[in-house]
Amino acid sequence: MPTVLIIGPYRFFFYASDREEPFHVHVEREDKTAKFWLKPIRLQYNAGFSRVEITRLQKIVTERQAYLIEAWNAYFTH
Repeated sequence: MPTVLIIGPYRFFFYASDREEPFHVHVEREDKTAKFWLKPIRLQYNAGFSRVEITRLQKIVTERQAYLIEAWNAYFTH
């Protein structure tokens, strides 16, 4: 489970088994998790984050979309 980004209390990562799915990133903080599709950016699921946090996370994902896609390609094409 490679961590590709840490911002404040949030860890952004992929699962090794995600290879067959479209570009996406998982986010966790404590016992909360979320998954965002990256093309286009869209919340796939949320388990525990408040609406305010989801908005904050979506902004982070949007601002770093290119980086996250590059990290996805680097991880899954090697």
